[in-house]
Amino acid sequence: MIPLFSSAQNREADNYAINKLGIPGPVLMENASRSIYEISVTEFDLSDTVNPVGFLIGKGNNGGDGLAVARHFVNAGFRVTVVALADETILTGDALLNYKILKNLLEVTKSGVIVKYKSPRDLNKLRDCSVIYDALLGTGAKGALREPYRTIIEKINLFNTIKIAIDVPTGLNADTGFGETVFNAHLTVSLGEFKRGLFIESGKAFAGKVVKGYIGIGEEYFDALETDTFLIEPEDAFLSLPKRKKNLHKYSAGKVLTIAGSPMMTGAAIFTASSAFYVGAGASVLAIAKGARKYFNDDNVGLVYFGYGSKNDEVFNTAAINDLSEKIAWADAVALGPGLGRAKETTEAVKSLVQKLRGKRVILDADGLYPFNNGEYENYDLRDFVLTPHHGEFAALLGISVSELQKDLLGYGKRFVEKTGAWLVLKGAPTIVFSPEGEAFVNSAGNSGMAKFGSGDVLTGTLAGVIAQSEELEDAIISAVYLHSLSADLLAREKTEYGLTAKDIIRNLPQTIGFLNESFI
Repeated sequence: MIPLFSSAQNREADNYAINKLGIPGPVLMENASRSIYEISVTEFDLSDTVNPVGFLIGKGNNGGDGLAVARHFVNAGFRVTVVALADETILTGDALLNYKILKNLLEVTKSGVIVKYKSPRDLNKLRDCSVIYDALLGTGAKGALREPYRTIIEKINLFNTIKIAIDVPTGLNADTGFGETVFNAHLTVSLGEFKRGLFIESGKAFAGKVVKGYIGIGEEYFDALETDTFLIEPEDAFLSLPKRKKNLHKYSAGKVLTIAGSPMMTGAAIFTASSAFYVGAGASVLAIAKGARKYFNDDNVGLVYFGYGSKNDEVFNTAAINDLSEKIAWADAVALGPGLGRAKETTEAVKSLVQKLRGKRVILDADGLYPFNNGEYENYDLRDFVLTPHHGEFAALLGISVSELQKDLLGYGKRFVEKTGAWLVLKGAPTIVFSPEGEAFVNSAGNSGMAKFGSGDVLTGTLAGVIAQSEELEDAIISAVYLHSLSADLLAREKTEYGLTAKDIIRNLPQTIGFLNESFI
């Protein structure tokens, strides 16, 4: 696991370096700028650049970092174009020091120009730059961008050039990952340690590749800090895979019961139940209403169908619960909801069944979540249930808008699990796992090809299959979430992100497990 820290913890690192270690502020800025220069030159092979290197400079220390980076480029023989929102009359401290040094250096070398920003037309001076660095705000952005920052970012994002953010892309909240107008970076150099917001929501979309920059203090400082947010690594998924004994048989390799599907939505149920097989479950039973069986085509996977209710019943209802009691007791994991439908009799049956599922490992998804919207979940004991909503479904559970949720995904997720005792697998880009203790685990795998019908149903089945085989629930959830996304990443190499389907992801799950085994054994 890679720990992710708050912006406050990262700012405190500067205070520690200055006040405890005695490292002067200008030295910290020099360390940071040198690190940024070396990382970006290596990442983009800038040695042959003939066009100027461009910089957007703000009024604080983030701008000071950018000015120092510009100086390193000048010293290395590059030309620079700096568009600054402030000059000697506004800048203070270390930023002012670096402004004066760069200004003097440019007067001597004639290697570039500093332009005081007055209007959006000044940004045209950056249009021909090979790279543009964002050093406007850093961690200073909390709400919507004010002018002139909003206009600057909107215009610069249209430029067809490499963009690099220093510490945090302007417009992005480093703690929540929220941002309405955000600098669209190809690379972000996070100074000190990784910040939470760089890996979720708008951070995922706009931070690009995130690399850690060096400020001059050792790892010991951050190792001693506590955090409740982590980035999942491939090794975590590998170590969390279920351990298979040589004497397994089909009933000891994990038994999954999927209660899903309806006449209008058969695919979701088949995707869910099939996925459990492809991650190693020994038995996967799909429970459907007897009257709906005729709507389900042969799946060619080996699913066993169990019919509940009368031959005329086509949807899940309370009368079916008694029919399912033995199968529920038999199962190691129960997946409830995909494609089940939202008829009144079905939602009432789901509520009744959930009350009887205490003590079982239950994955509650899609239509299985619907009956608990608008805070209704507070009336039920969901301890150790695994809930798998996407953003819209989670917002509906909470009774808030999606836009409100996305302003603080981590906060809403952590409060939900601490209140309910449930596990929350919040599907999205990226998927985030929240434990009942309030920890968050951010998935580092996945791509846009997963934004297709059925992908969420595959995740539910993958979770059920891995959970059914595992002793530790946390390990199983983390492994399943990563496996699901890694399968799509491996497929994207040959099919591209445009051509992926849910069925592709299912069928590639065994090869994905093999890939992890080959990588770490």
